Amino acid sequence: MTPDNDNLADDVLKGANSIAAFLGEDRRAVFYQISNGKLPHYRVGQNIRARKSSLMAWIAAQEAGARSAA
Repeated sequence: MTPDNDNLADDVLKGANSIAAFLGEDRRAVFYQISNGKLPHYRVGQNIRARKSSLMAWIAAQEAGARSAA
């Protein structure tokens, strides 16, 4: 994390609904991606969590892969 983004609470999305809203997807798509090991996440007990910064890095990697495949 960078010094201007050192507040962990601001970086963490709690629950599938929050993750889905951040990604502009529906909740079922989030669960599908998680069940297939495609979406970066972690769990606290049975609760799903994801860092915004990890999701942004994952999106950037997806975009880079799409550009190199084209």
